[in-house]
Amino acid sequence: MAHIQVPEGVPGIRSLVMFRPETGKPLYELAQVLLRGESTLSEAERELIAAYVSQRNETQFCLMSHAAASRALYGEDKAIVDSVLADVSTAPISEKLKALLHIAGKVQILGKEVTPRDVEAAREQGATDREIHDTVLIAAAFSLFNRYVDGLASWTPNDPAAYEEMGKRMAEKGYVQPAPVQQ
Repeated sequence: MAHIQVPEGVPGIRSLVMFRPETGKPLYELAQVLLRGESTLSEAERELIAAYVSQRNETQFCLMSHAAASRALYGEDKAIVDSVLADVSTAPISEKLKALLHIAGKVQILGKEVTPRDVEAAREQGATDREIHDTVLIAAAFSLFNRYVDGLASWTPNDPAAYEEMGKRMAEKGYVQPAPVQQ
């Protein structure tokens, strides 16, 4: 049960955004730009970064929903998502994405954990400044989103099927703000 009165049965951040749409709107806009905007990182890779950070933060709702969106976007290669979440070092992804996920993991701990060597390692694997920037911002934003969801104890569904549908919707429609509720 959420710590505040939010719409019943509406999971995760959606209920919080419906509770306070004027703060939710910029959060959804940021998610849309980061995860669906123009980038040389695929939408599936960006959703994977969000899921990875959410896993490290132990935020089940964000982990499950963004992993599901990443799986939907990877399509036939959806097993990549579970491989990364199990062990990045052995996952069948590029060395560049591994280096970017390493940076994301450090941002999840504390931004100052990212070292010049981490950035150089990503560059050596072909990461651009834009990709490094966007990885750091996705990791920072999802740490915020995770703390928002967990700090207010928003409802987290337990049924994996609910996340599969959610992931498909997120993959197809992106991040659209839900309708506000009357308070």
